[in-house]
Order: sequence, then structure tokens, then C-alpha cells
Amino acid sequence: MKLVKTAILAAFVGTSTGAHAQEEVNLRLAHWLPPTHPVQEIAMTDWIQSITEASEGRIGITIFPSSQLGAPADHYDMTRDGIADIGYVNPGYNAGRFPIYGLAEIPFHVSDSKRGAVALHEWYDPIAETEMSEVYFCLINPHDPGTIHSKTEIRVPEDIRGKNIRPAHATMAKFVARLGGTSIQVSAPEAREAIARGTADAMTFPWNSIYIFGIDSETKYHLDMPFYISSQMLLFNKSVYDGLSEENRAVIDDHCTPEWSGRFSEGWVDNEASGRDKMIADDSHTLYEPTAEEIQLWRDAAAPLLDDWRAEVTAVGANPDELYEGYREALTRHDALYE
Repeated sequence: MKLVKTAILAAFVGTSTGAHAQEEVNLRLAHWLPPTHPVQEIAMTDWIQSITEASEGRIGITIFPSSQLGAPADHYDMTRDGIADIGYVNPGYNAGRFPIYGLAEIPFHVSDSKRGAVALHEWYDPIAETEMSEVYFCLINPHDPGTIHSKTEIRVPEDIRGKNIRPAHATMAKFVARLGGTSIQVSAPEAREAIARGTADAMTFPWNSIYIFGIDSETKYHLDMPFYISSQMLLFNKSVYDGLSEENRAVIDDHCTPEWSGRFSEGWVDNEASGRDKMIADDSHTLYEPTAEEIQLWRDAAAPLLDDWRAEVTAVGANPDELYEGYREALTRHDALYE
């Protein structure tokens, strides 16, 4: 197994002896993206360097990218069970498991993912204590609002009927089914193969990831509309977090804040947005900007997803009205609500 470390993470800064040395830890961070992805190259590198510096070298973090420790959908369980000390988790890869957080997957709510990351963190942090009690919640990392990329043009919801679509998460899979399409559920790293082999006709993806995963040669049509987010998390194994010294735990707490969710998300958001500019400049790609009436068709088609979410949340004993009001309030307060 190839182990990937960045130079700044390869060793602790300095050495120490005695009781201080006993506080040194090296944590394993697992994710399923390629090591060249901006989430690792920008966000994780910045976050880990800050932790290393704040802990004066006591906390080191080794990155295991590309599903080295397990499949993308397994990263929550891997973190819970201690296969990884820190896991980069897409809750939407676990259908029905985190019904409250499923609200973040419903289209037409988040307009700006940098500010939205802060809002999502503030909203979900107290909820995670119950819904994800097996782990320690740290950060939220949404990508720039994504859209539909396809082999043939898709303009309105009716165009989904009869097509095979790779959805970003469980909620988008429900949306596809409601529109008469078939979901081809594969993780982001597997999406190119699904399109290239003809298993899927289209996918929901952020813009520049089309280039990052080499899909730009397969999908030439793009719905030019901010549509949905897929919102990942950084989670800690609870025993590992609880076992840190008080001093080290304080460093981690300082790096698991709404502000850090925003900072962690900035580089990826900007990187994804750049993909749209590349496609505009490339004559081989066609971007279709829907009319106001067509946007309303999409919004109306997505509306039943909120009803489904309310039913799922009610089934687990939570109050959907309070949760939804809190979600919108946080997004509005941070100027990130889709209007």
C-alpha cells in the first residue's frame, strides 16, 4: 500500500523528552479522493499545517488518499471503528443513515458554499452530538454548487426520464427516480468509468471535478445553473479524540470550528468554479442557461424532496419544522441562502 505524506506532515516539528514526548501523536486521515485533488492539496494541507504549528509539533497527521484504507461509502464506519483516526466522510453515500443531515442535500438551498460551510457547521454541530454520536464531529466541506453534466443535452426535468444518471448522493438519487430516471450509484472516483462505458448517460458533479476525474472528454453538455451541494465532513474516531491530552485536544477543538469549515472549503470552492470558466472557453463544451420558467420547473420538481425529508425526520423523533427553520436561519445569517 502506497502511503502518502506531504513534506510538512512527514515528521513532528522538533523533538522532546519526558512527559512532553508522551503527548506526541500521529493520526491517520483517510479519504477517497486522488492525492492531487484540491481537498488534499489545498484544504487538508492548510488544516494539518496549522494543527502541526499550533501543537508545536506534537500532533502529526498522515494522509491515506484514494481509498487506501477502504471504500468511499465505508469511511464513516472506518472512522467509528478506528481503521482511520480521522475520516473524510460523505454522509450521502450512506442512504437513510443520517436523515437530519439529508436536508443539506436538497437542491436550491445553498447559493454560496464558502459562507454556506460556516452556516452548515453552526446548524449541524449540536445535531451531530445525537445523529453522529459514535464519532467526534469536526468540519463540514461542501463543494461549489454542482449541476448536471451529460452526453446529450438536458434542459428541463422531463429530459431526465429514461436516462441513467450518476447521482451525487442519496437525495439526488431520489430526485432522479422521481423524474423517471435510473440512478447508477457509484462514488466520485468511479464516475468516469460509468460514463465512459455507457452505464450512465449523465451525472451530478461540481464543475472542475469533471476535469479532475478526466470526465471532460465524455460529458459535453452542461446545465448552467447552481443546483445542489454535496457536503462532506471531517470526523474523528471518538476514542482517539477522547484519548488526546488536554493540551492536544484543545488544538483540535480550535481546528473544528465554523470558521475552519469556511476556511477548509474556500480553496475547493474556487477550484470547482474555475471549471465552468474552462468549459465556457472550450468550443467542444455546450453550457445551457435555463430560463426563469425552466428554473422554476426544476425547483417545483425538487419540492417533494423536502416533504420526504420531513417524513424521515419525523420518523426518528425529531421536529422537522424547527430543524428547517434553523437551517434557513443559519444560511440567511451568512448570506448563503438560495433565493
